[in-house]
Amino acid sequence: MSLSFQSKLPHVGTTIFSTMSQLAQQHGAINLSQGFPDFHCPPALVELVSEAMRQGHNQYAPSHGIVMLRQQISRKTEWLYGHRANPDTEVTVTSGATEALFAAIAAVVHPGDEVLVLEPCYDSYVPAIELSGGVPVFVPLTFPDYSVDWQLVEEKLSAKTRLLIINSPHNPSGAVWQRADLEALANLADQYPFLILSDEVYEHMVFDGQPHQSLLTVPALAERAFVVSSFGKTYHTTGWKVGYCLAPAALTVEFRKVHQYLTFSTATPFQHAIAAFLEQQEHYLALPQFYQQKRDLFRELLRPSKFDLLPCAGTYFQLARYDQLSDLPDVDFSQWLTREAGVAVIPVSVFHHDGQDHRVIRFCFAKKEETLRAAAERLCRL
Repeated sequence: MSLSFQSKLPHVGTTIFSTMSQLAQQHGAINLSQGFPDFHCPPALVELVSEAMRQGHNQYAPSHGIVMLRQQISRKTEWLYGHRANPDTEVTVTSGATEALFAAIAAVVHPGDEVLVLEPCYDSYVPAIELSGGVPVFVPLTFPDYSVDWQLVEEKLSAKTRLLIINSPHNPSGAVWQRADLEALANLADQYPFLILSDEVYEHMVFDGQPHQSLLTVPALAERAFVVSSFGKTYHTTGWKVGYCLAPAALTVEFRKVHQYLTFSTATPFQHAIAAFLEQQEHYLALPQFYQQKRDLFRELLRPSKFDLLPCAGTYFQLARYDQLSDLPDVDFSQWLTREAGVAVIPVSVFHHDGQDHRVIRFCFAKKEETLRAAAERLCRL
């Protein structure tokens, strides 16, 4: 007997990140596509994980995270942003930021609810909305600076709007919010009863002396928001999949209901290691300069090329126009670049629900200096 069923995500296939990484491997290309470092995390952090394992921290952690880590997260956010979340009722450790994003959406979005999504956007947002029965409502960011058109956001709000998803520093563009953006959002929040999901995984990668404008710095916004961040990004450990979510107690109750049946808990030795390593504030305080140096080096190396580099104020992504090289659509150009130039990138159209194509590609510069130099040498030959 043959079985038939209807896909809950009929438009979802293999992600572009997996596709481009596989293509890079196939052609021996330098992989600047997927967003992960090719250098090691701090050696002391590795030792702390080993120590935690030797001490026997190898069984399930409490579902919402070990106490010491939740307390450290609370202290860190108070010191950085003036917001002290209750570690018992407002902080949850998750198996990566993507899990936290999914759990937050699933916790509050009901069938028929509308969720405002600023595009281009990280690719996990929309599937999570659709799996919850929600309706994504897309608000395009202003090209080419990827700023928010707040009048357009207000026009998209309706009685059905349940949630607004924001992301700064922004993937894929590298744009960062200014204080005026938080003020504009607070003005809308004062008029309309929507919740907010703030994706702040690149919080420690803001350049040129600018501060990170966390939602947590505005109490009126924090009281209606899930704020998500990632130790994978901060400590160069994307494979560990450790993130967290801060939210008011009432929202955290609903968040944890989903989390406990999604992953239940996060790897125990990693939690102990990160909790201990958070005492070393100098690591994350040095990250802006660390990644700015990589940004500046990469941009300088590509200056003789035919790529038109867009501004990059944060994250570890650099966008570039390729008009002088080709009129191919960005997906085709990215594949061509991988095959012919030996450098894998991500086409930015994949971050749009309708495939909107500005002929822009995304490079990841979270790489060793020798990797960036080798990639730039190939790119400058074009």
